[in-house]
Amino acid sequence: MLHAFVHIAVPGLIAWLFYRPDWRRVWLILAAALLLDLDHLWATPIFDPDRCSINYHFLHTYWAMGVYVLLLLPARTRVWAVGFLIHMGLDYLECL
Repeated sequence: MLHAFVHIAVPGLIAWLFYRPDWRRVWLILAAALLLDLDHLWATPIFDPDRCSINYHFLHTYWAMGVYVLLLLPARTRVWAVGFLIHMGLDYLECL
């Protein structure tokens, strides 16, 4: 439960700090990066609290993260890319 809260609270804080004029819309986009966890549906079991998501699920691989970094370049996809990379960072912290 704490993990889900962090995936909502941290993007909210980043949106408020760096995108203040439009922080609510940006927060929704950053929080929507939780959609990356749909790749957990292909795992057995779907949820394992002891499993590290990084490099296990296909949307959490280093290759996928490279794509997320490339998505930082076009302005249209930049906020989504930031959300995806925040999500990866938070998931990585769970692996430590």
